[in-house]
Amino acid sequence: MNLERPERLTIEAPAKLNLFLHVIGRQVGGKQDGYHLLQSIFTLLYFGDTITLETRADTRVARISTLASVPPEKDLVVRAATLLQSHAFYTVGGNAGNSMGCNIHVEKRIPMGGGLGGGSSDAATVLLGLNRLWNLNLPNAELQRLGLSLGADVPFFINGQNAFSEGIGEVLTPIELPNWWYLVLTPPETVPTPVIFASPELTRDSISLKIADFSANGLVDLLRQCRNDLQPVVLKAFPVVAAYFEALQSVSAKSVFGARLTGSGACVFAAFELERDARDAFQHIVPKVQGFVAQGMNCHPGV
Repeated sequence: MNLERPERLTIEAPAKLNLFLHVIGRQVGGKQDGYHLLQSIFTLLYFGDTITLETRADTRVARISTLASVPPEKDLVVRAATLLQSHAFYTVGGNAGNSMGCNIHVEKRIPMGGGLGGGSSDAATVLLGLNRLWNLNLPNAELQRLGLSLGADVPFFINGQNAFSEGIGEVLTPIELPNWWYLVLTPPETVPTPVIFASPELTRDSISLKIADFSANGLVDLLRQCRNDLQPVVLKAFPVVAAYFEALQSVSAKSVFGARLTGSGACVFAAFELERDARDAFQHIVPKVQGFVAQGMNCHPGV
């Protein structure tokens, strides 16, 4: 690579939705002691942030874009780049991890604190992109192990496929999903995930499902029986989110399985078989609410 002429790579960092989210217990022992054990289906969306990476001739990792609410040293994209740089130095050797830095520019569209996985997706996209730009050629599984230290959702984005997720988010089984259209409402609210998981009102004893259950019972039928265990806690604690949820419920008659919270919120969504039904539903509730319509995506563009 010619360091006098920086190389540049631009990749889309897609948002995600949790089609359901069950809390089935807590991890006992190990590094993740006390972490909640979850089951979910993740789907990628044709909606997200845009990450531009550019190589440097020095070791600096520089965040070019500004994010006023997050200092650079706490930004997941910076942490992802420095983590990969350090890992490359000790495992790959040479100047790949030792003398190369990068400029990182993030064009944000995914709302923060919305349950759409924006920070995790950005971090995963940086790992995928720098693995290519720095010519590290690390296998996807190795990047997933690195990504888990940044956040439970990061391995999903690195894996890059819609998946049935278990454990704390790191056990992933690819799953085929219909090409549904999603109406996603984005309340002007940030929901702190740790607060929701710490709530004494959160149930933590949902029955564990198996991937075979979805093929045996049919995806749609089972999704209609599933839920987001965090939803009652969030709607009770955040009236703005509850108002958005009620607005979405009022136009979800044609949706596949009704209105639902994604992740720990604040965003709520409904799936539709037809694009026109999703857009018609949105038109009935704007401008009272803000949001977007996007189709599900089968594969992360950076994988």
